[in-house]
Amino acid sequence: MKKIMITGCNGQLGRALNQLYEKEQNITLINTDVFQGENITPLDITDVDKVLSFVREMKPDAIINCAAHTNVDKCETDADNAYKINAIGPRNLSIAATETGAKLMHVSTDYVFPGTENRALTEFDAAGPTSMYGKTKLAGENFVKQFNDRHFIIRTAWLYGDGKNFVKTMLRLAEEHREVSVVKDQFGTPTSAAELAKAIKYLLSTENYGLFHGTCEGSCCWADFAAEIFRLAKKDTKVNYITTEEFGSPAKRPAYSILDNYMLRLTTDFTFASWQDAIAEYMKGAEAETEHMRMCGR
Repeated sequence: MKKIMITGCNGQLGRALNQLYEKEQNITLINTDVFQGENITPLDITDVDKVLSFVREMKPDAIINCAAHTNVDKCETDADNAYKINAIGPRNLSIAATETGAKLMHVSTDYVFPGTENRALTEFDAAGPTSMYGKTKLAGENFVKQFNDRHFIIRTAWLYGDGKNFVKTMLRLAEEHREVSVVKDQFGTPTSAAELAKAIKYLLSTENYGLFHGTCEGSCCWADFAAEIFRLAKKDTKVNYITTEEFGSPAKRPAYSILDNYMLRLTTDFTFASWQDAIAEYMKGAEAETEHMRMCGR
């Protein structure tokens, strides 16, 4: 029986991993988060002593770090906390994983790039974050490389799953407004947490350590993504295509942060679904959930 420890288990990716592994009879999941819940052990990954003590006791075969400070705008004014969670946390997990011999899977982001080049970026392109979120996440990557040899780092982007995300925000706005304004000059790849969970599971079964990009295939701008969500949901909500400058936000966003899953393509036979197929699959589940809630009178 193998044991896999998941940090940030109550986030979108943590939930997707739990759903993916739930039928695996030879896997025991050790779910941790900053708070306690059903089958969730509270763990503050920013406290190295607590992390070492917990990992020594549980002796997981692998650790998947889904925990992160992902509020991009708040990171700008909450830098200390962002560094603690996004950099020190991965460092602590790396140290503990090395001591106990566990594999470490660390999830990172497209925000480690400046987003100024009009081409898909591979794992061999130089990072250069412009936001505090991106800077702290890159620091986390570097700590993982420094303190653990048996590591996987997988960068993803525009993630959505079971939890608060862009898709649910758009669907909520569609119920409240006849039209919404969404930026047209930021390009990336919407990525399903379910698809990313499959990639993580695949990599963890190998010794193919290193840095990977992991997003669904294809690309679009945020406004096009919103339009596709409304089309699939059969909403007639109008999408107003606006610029980033018109929208305004405290943190600078990458204008072009499409990731090329180059290392997956070169070293594995794993492929992600297209972003269009993935969002269509996700919307089926969201539709079923909405119908269930309606039938239950909620």
